[in-house]
Amino acid sequence: MAQDEGRFGRIDRPRRCWAPKPLRPIVPRQIVRESVYVFAAVCAALGRVTSLILPTVNTAMMALFLAHVAREFADSFIIMLVDRAGWHTTQHLPVPDNIRLLPLPARSPELNPAEHLWEELREKDLANRSFSSLRPLEKTLCEGLTHLAADPDRVRSLTDFPYMKLTL
Repeated sequence: MAQDEGRFGRIDRPRRCWAPKPLRPIVPRQIVRESVYVFAAVCAALGRVTSLILPTVNTAMMALFLAHVAREFADSFIIMLVDRAGWHTTQHLPVPDNIRLLPLPARSPELNPAEHLWEELREKDLANRSFSSLRPLEKTLCEGLTHLAADPDRVRSLTDFPYMKLTL
């Protein structure tokens, strides 16, 4: 599996969108510094995604997420790719018995398949939308993650990197 955290907030970045000539699309724009974090782990071979929306990123939240993954994949032994964020490498992080963390090389986010989930969510579910508070943003993220988790082929197409294939 590959794991990553994505930050989603109320600062909007307008994206390109289509409109018939001669109309110009009008999209909302706001800068409100509130955000939430999506912790996600993806298994490209199975096309499965598991995720939690949490208020911050730190060792306690990572421990909570690892416990969630350990319960959801209780019948499996998981080797989980993680970046070298401080909350992944600390000695204070309790790692469940059925999970081993494997750090990626430093400064190499392009090697993490889970990174592709964030662009998919931003493009398909959050593009050109503003939210009045964090609640509607969380609801939209939940819907997007649910749709993504329900489509294993889409998950595979986003995250099935050749180097992740295990050969025996």
